[in-house]
Amino acid sequence: MPHISLPEGLPGITSGFAFRPETAKPMRELAHILLHGPGTLTPGERELIATYVSSRNDCFFCQTSHGAAAAAHLGKDFGLVDQVKRDFRQADISDKLKALLAIAGKVQEGGKRVAAEDVARAREWGATDLEIHDTVLIAAAFSMYNRYVDGLATWQPEDPKMYAAMGEQLAANGYLTPSMKV
Repeated sequence: MPHISLPEGLPGITSGFAFRPETAKPMRELAHILLHGPGTLTPGERELIATYVSSRNDCFFCQTSHGAAAAAHLGKDFGLVDQVKRDFRQADISDKLKALLAIAGKVQEGGKRVAAEDVARAREWGATDLEIHDTVLIAAAFSMYNRYVDGLATWQPEDPKMYAAMGEQLAANGYLTPSMKV
């Protein structure tokens, strides 16, 4: 049961967005730019970063919905998404993405945990300043989004088919679309 009176039938963050649309607009725009907008990291890679951070924050809604969006971008490879959440170092992803996920994990713990060596390692694997910037911002933003979802105790359905459909919608349309009724 949510801690405040949120609109019923809207899962996770969408209920908070519906409760206060004026704060939802910039939050949606930020997510859209970071995960769906133009960039040198693929949308699937960016969704994996969001999923990884959300799993480390134990936010069921965000790790499941963004994991489904990542899978939608990656040929429906839910196994890869699960592997990244469990141990990205063993996942079948690029060394550059592994280095960026290491940075994202440190940001999730606390921004000051990112060391010059972490950034140098990412650069050694070909990460650009923009990719490092966006990784840090995705990790920071998703730590906020995760705390928003869980801090309000939003309704988080358990049906994997619902999340798969949500992931397809997010992958196709991004984050500026209206809230999804379940």
